[in-house]
Amino acid sequence: MKNILALLFVISFFFACSSTQDTTEMTPEDRLAYSIKLYEQEDSEEAVKEFEAIILQYPGSSIIDDAQYYLAMTRFQREEYILAAYQFSKLIKGMPSSEFLADAQFMLADCYYELSPDFTLDQQYTKKAVEEFQVFIDFFPLNLKVADAEVKIKELNDKLARKEFEAARIYDKMEYYSAAFKYYDNVMEVYHDTQYAPLALYNKINLLIDRDKVSEALVESQKFIQKYPDHKNFNDVKDIKDRIESKLSVKP
Repeated sequence: MKNILALLFVISFFFACSSTQDTTEMTPEDRLAYSIKLYEQEDSEEAVKEFEAIILQYPGSSIIDDAQYYLAMTRFQREEYILAAYQFSKLIKGMPSSEFLADAQFMLADCYYELSPDFTLDQQYTKKAVEEFQVFIDFFPLNLKVADAEVKIKELNDKLARKEFEAARIYDKMEYYSAAFKYYDNVMEVYHDTQYAPLALYNKINLLIDRDKVSEALVESQKFIQKYPDHKNFNDVKDIKDRIESKLSVKP
């Protein structure tokens, strides 16, 4: 790889004359350096052709994983995230000793992150992104990109939690109360570290009161007070708890 980087300076000279070169007579290393230069200059169409040619023509070469990684990166650069994910997966599965393994795993997750849609839509890619970022963290815990992966997992989990939370609210309004309780509980259990967990518990408490399940509402309000002392709804929940306790204490 060091030799390849050194060649980039030489290759860049030729770009002053032409954006494309006859690569058929180049050594594999020179051709790779030329292809990387294409990628860096965002001549992605030509870069894809060259990286694919290198992979096909030099399957046993020491530069094959370089070409595979940069092919995937070029697909990512072109915002072809499904194709990029496929190419990163090929490197991870087929070249487990590659120096690009950690970066490929992060970028695989990043492909699904980019594919993750608005919370109102199907969240298949969102879940896949969380899964792949977690694989990256588990296998490369000392990598400098772990912090970035953790931030993105939090963002993605917030999106998943919001989808569940909004579903619960819809069921609540439609008076499908069993479904509403189920979705509120799911937010609290699966996405307990997101901003939607206390909101789900708050809504559940109010729904329990509306359904005249005051004993259950009392238990849930006590949970809220214990878990979320700094939440904006804390005082409201405390008032609810006090009213329920007062009501229960005067019951004959």
